[in-house]
Amino acid sequence: MNMFSSFFPNKENDLDGRTFKQRFGNSNNGVLVDVRTAPEFNKGTIPGAINLDFMSPGFQKEVEKLNKEKTYFVFCRSGGRSSAAASVLRKIGLTSFNLIGGIGAWPH
Repeated sequence: MNMFSSFFPNKENDLDGRTFKQRFGNSNNGVLVDVRTAPEFNKGTIPGAINLDFMSPGFQKEVEKLNKEKTYFVFCRSGGRSSAAASVLRKIGLTSFNLIGGIGAWPH
C-alpha cells in the first residue's frame, strides 16, 4: 500500500491536459500549483506556477494558508503527487483540480 492510496482522489477533479489548461485559462481566480520538489521546479515549470512541495514536512501548514476564494490547478511530474495534493486541498475546503499525466500533459 503506497502513501497516496489513503487519499482516494475524486476522479471528477482529475483533468486531462487540454481540459486542465482550458479551465485554468477560463478561471478568473485560478492558481497553478507545482507540487514537485524545489530542484524539479527550478528546472522548469508551467509559467506563473507557484511551488508547494508535497513531500515537504511543511506542506500541510502551507496549504492551510491558501485563499479559499481561489481555485487551485495542481500538477507534478507524473500526476501521483498532484492527485494526492489536490485531495488534501479539497479536504480542507479548497477547490482544486489535478493534471492527469503531470507537467508533460500540459499542452504547449
